[in-house]
Amino acid sequence: MKTIAIIPAGGSGTRVGGDIPKQYLILGGMPILVHTLMAFQEASLVDAICLVLRDDDVSNVPQTILSPYNLTKVNRIIPGGEQRQDSVKRGIDLLGPDYDFVVIHDGVRPFVSPALINKTILEAARYQAVTVGLPVTDTIKKVDDLRVVSKTVNRDHLWLTQTPQVFAAPLLKKAYDLAYTDHYYGTDDAALVERLGSKVIMIMGSYDNIKITTAVDLERGELILKMRQDKNVINRLEAQVVDVNRRRL
Repeated sequence: MKTIAIIPAGGSGTRVGGDIPKQYLILGGMPILVHTLMAFQEASLVDAICLVLRDDDVSNVPQTILSPYNLTKVNRIIPGGEQRQDSVKRGIDLLGPDYDFVVIHDGVRPFVSPALINKTILEAARYQAVTVGLPVTDTIKKVDDLRVVSKTVNRDHLWLTQTPQVFAAPLLKKAYDLAYTDHYYGTDDAALVERLGSKVIMIMGSYDNIKITTAVDLERGELILKMRQDKNVINRLEAQVVDVNRRRL
């Protein structure tokens, strides 16, 4: 079972508020994109990574992003399209017959874990199409054009969808071919597969698996990193205490 991850990372980052595209903003001392790629580098079930970038970045990223952090799984760097779906399509068109499964993940979701990536791939091996997400916990209201509430929506079966999303390669190719035949653009890759009538299985994601879109998201990202670092320190201290106690016995 061979798996490739297609990571679109060609956004402009204008909502973050700076001139630097958001995928290259520094988070915890490293570019956001590096955090994302490192998770896929460490995920044992990912064999290769196709990175989809802005045209201007294709020639620079190997020296500025890949080499300094030893991101050896990235074997393709290609220019993206006008929209995210166009960028992913370019990656799919270059796959050939070598890969059984395709992972799609946003380049600016830096807190995805290798464990979650591997779990999603294993589930896709069972079900052919899998996405991760979180159950909705807030009350959902439907409003009209004047923002007058027309309905309170039952949230029992509503989930907020994240990435990674993983698909059997032939299924994803078929879904993309149909979408472009029909001139259809979906809000995520799973929507294209759903149009085929195929089942997409939802599995539990992570509350840390945020997408960096605004300056507030960047601040939240720094907080997530700090909490993880503090947790690692506590775990190391606890391990040291256990070791000391064992030596005393």
